[in-house]
Amino acid sequence: MPKPKIPGVISGLKVTFKEMLSPNVTVQYPREKEPPPTRARGVIALKEENCTVCMLCARSCPDWCIYIEGHKEKAPPRRPGGKPRTVSALDRFDIDYALCMYCGICVEVCPFDALFWSPEFEYSEPRIADLLHDKERLGEWMETVPDFEPYEAGSEQKVKKVPR
Repeated sequence: MPKPKIPGVISGLKVTFKEMLSPNVTVQYPREKEPPPTRARGVIALKEENCTVCMLCARSCPDWCIYIEGHKEKAPPRRPGGKPRTVSALDRFDIDYALCMYCGICVEVCPFDALFWSPEFEYSEPRIADLLHDKERLGEWMETVPDFEPYEAGSEQKVKKVPR
């Protein structure tokens, strides 16, 4: 003879009525906006002056959504009497957000602090082709990059600062 299932139904209804009488926590997004949590991943911002066209971000991207082109230029020597040095100049830096999966590997692997997370997430476009952001548009996102939050007590990592 199977056990009666009445106590299970009663406890289930008790939970249902308790939740039914509690206040709603849903935010009606387009009309009401919540601030994103700290360290939220939104869009990737580019600090163009720090980019040395090393291609580490493009090579480590699993989606191949970063396109970089550059050329070599002669720069004046650092010390008087020295020979001119060769530096890489950035011609093109594009991120295709239609392909990006926001894993953050490119931000972590950049040794020159040229890429940062911005908490902005409202950059939808009517055409998918407009999700290809060039270096000018990526540079505009730098204004929205917040300062780094301090690490927890006992952490041995050095505190990073956002270049302004």
